[in-house]
Amino acid sequence: MALKTIRRADERGHLDHGWLDTWHTFSFGSYLDPKHMGFRALRVINDDRVEPGMGFGTHGHRDMEIITYVLDGALAHKDSMGNGSVIRPGNVQKMSAGRGVTHSEFNASESEPVHLLQIWILPDENGIQPSYEEAEFTADDKRGRLRLIASPDGRDGAVTIRADTRVYATLLSGPERVVHELAPGRHAWIHVATGSVLVDGESLAAGDAIAINGPGEISIEGHEEGEVLLFDLA
Repeated sequence: MALKTIRRADERGHLDHGWLDTWHTFSFGSYLDPKHMGFRALRVINDDRVEPGMGFGTHGHRDMEIITYVLDGALAHKDSMGNGSVIRPGNVQKMSAGRGVTHSEFNASESEPVHLLQIWILPDENGIQPSYEEAEFTADDKRGRLRLIASPDGRDGAVTIRADTRVYATLLSGPERVVHELAPGRHAWIHVATGSVLVDGESLAAGDAIAINGPGEISIEGHEEGEVLLFDLA
């Protein structure tokens, strides 16, 4: 039988810097919780709200797969690889930091906040050539199905990550239901980004998550309109 552990939204680390209101699912920065240092290769899920015109100045990363998932608003990105873009809901941005990259991220609006998830995944190999990629997934792409958005092979239009991890996104409401088969030796982390859902009968609201260790079928059912990310990890 699979072992399941729920991580409630209000149990996460929380910091309000004024310009940035952030919740940390796992230890990050000044928030240190030895019991929550990550889950398998999943190291960071930061639930960030950035005030208009504010953001993260130029800073560096290395040896990390970084996924930015915007839930509301727009985020402007620039990096040392020469990339510059504005990421909006439906866009998935991947940056393989590899042997080193610098970038900045700012709210692209002077009047509206931006709400995003910043996700870090440990790579299978360090010191690789840094790379950048974006993909777009519409609401219809995710409606009532688990849409692959990141994978090691970049199949089906997903962004490519250098880790044995597959990331799926879904939008569910009412009677809509999706099922994921977790293979032997695999583990799942399911994060509710917005709304509320039922995961194997457990009621989860925005910011809640559930870890599932062990093979078997995972059922996610819509309740209040919800957006969910599922991480299938080695």
